[in-house]
This record gives sequence, structure tokens and C-alpha cells, in this order.
Amino acid sequence: MPFGQIVIGPPGSGKTTYCNGMHQFLTALGRKTVVVNLDPANDCMTYECAVNIEDLITLDDAMEAYQLGPNGGMVYCIEYLEKNIQWLVDQLASHPDCYFIFDCPGQVELYTHNQAIKNIVRQLEKHDFRLACVHLVDASYCTEAARFISVLMLSLTTMTMLEMPHINVLSKIDLLEQMGELDFNLEYYTSVMDLSYLLFHLNEREASARFSSLNQVICELIEDYSLVGFSTLCINDKHSVAALLKEIDKANGYIFGA
Repeated sequence: MPFGQIVIGPPGSGKTTYCNGMHQFLTALGRKTVVVNLDPANDCMTYECAVNIEDLITLDDAMEAYQLGPNGGMVYCIEYLEKNIQWLVDQLASHPDCYFIFDCPGQVELYTHNQAIKNIVRQLEKHDFRLACVHLVDASYCTEAARFISVLMLSLTTMTMLEMPHINVLSKIDLLEQMGELDFNLEYYTSVMDLSYLLFHLNEREASARFSSLNQVICELIEDYSLVGFSTLCINDKHSVAALLKEIDKANGYIFGA
């Protein structure tokens, strides 16, 4: 029964750095860990990659063969992987008794509109994989109300789309003080408390005030679902990584059945 993490998040959220740091941390704990690169645009891997989607298809080949742009090529590569899921299953099977970290693309459409990633996860679950989704978001989004609301909507949409154990993470939390002063304390953002307070700051600007009714409806929608919350992470702090790993192990059941 293999366990693992599906690591997603917008570009610049620190996915590759996270995968490298988590791999080192798990290895130090004595957990046999394998990193799987599912991002055909990842050209700066800092970790040792055991399984790489580029052995199946490359982004450049997809773009050249079908006259696609980077976004279209990325979607094609992931859909091609979905159609050839047995290749991935066979690659993973060559690493028995391992814990898997899947480094996924940063294109958010793959988690909000396209079904390919969801279908890949469903196929892996049929092969007895126990997976949790780790959704990384740059902590700098907390410094501006509009950006934080957009992140909440993205997180909520992704959670309802993928339908799997899900942990949202504010990454690079150690750099937050350098990014600007927060309107509220950090707990307000991690717990996603009463958004009416944030709504006031959202409508302060003249441009945003024109959409005050829309802003209110969006905030009410997020609160009605009551699903979104955040953990924090400083990948260079072992205590921070350990706390997050504990949550992940609960989400995918590792602490109960590994």
C-alpha cells in the first residue's frame, strides 16, 4: 500500500524547493522516499528524480508536433500521461516499499478546469495508492486583500475539483515580514476567519468598491463551504516541516496504516 503526496501550486509557490526539502527530511527520518516529476516544463530540478514524465513525453515535442503554445503543450502532455497511465504505474512499481512525492505542473487550469490530473489520481488510487494533495501558496498573497481572496477561491475550486485529502499551505512564511505589513494577525489568514473584516480592506480602493456586491458574494461563497484553511511552512525549519508532515500523514493515512 504505497503512500504519497501530490504537490501542486501556482508558479513561484516553491513546489520544487518543497519536494527537495521534504525528500531530504524524509530520508533523514529513515523513510524510503522517491520523487516523481510530472511537470514537463521543470528544467531546474534540485532533487534526484526517480521517475520523470520527460521519459514519456517532453513539452518541446508536444509543442512542435501540434503547433501548440506552452499552456496548450502542457495540457497535452498531462492528457497524454493520462492515456498512458500504465507507463506511470509500471515506473512506480519499480520502487517497492517507497513513499512518493509527485511534483506537479504549476498551471492552475489543470486543477480547476481539466480532468486529467484528477483522473490520474483516481487511477493511482485503484492501484492502492494512498495520496494527499499538498497545495502550496506563496505567503505574500496575505499582504493584499484582493490577492488573498483570489487564493481562497483557487484553493476552494481545487479542493472540490480533485476530491481528495487536501492540505493548503502558506509557503515561504519566513519571508513574510519582508513582504509588507498584514492587516490582521497570521492566525486570521490560516484559519480563514470572518471574511467581512477582510471585505472592508478589499473595498477600500476605488476600483474594488465598484465591485463591492461581487466581493461580498465571493466571500460568502467561501464561508458557506467552510473548507479552506492553511498550514504554514518554512522549508528550512525542521520543526515547521515536521509539523506539516504530521498533518499530511494524517490526511493520507500513513500514521494509521503504513
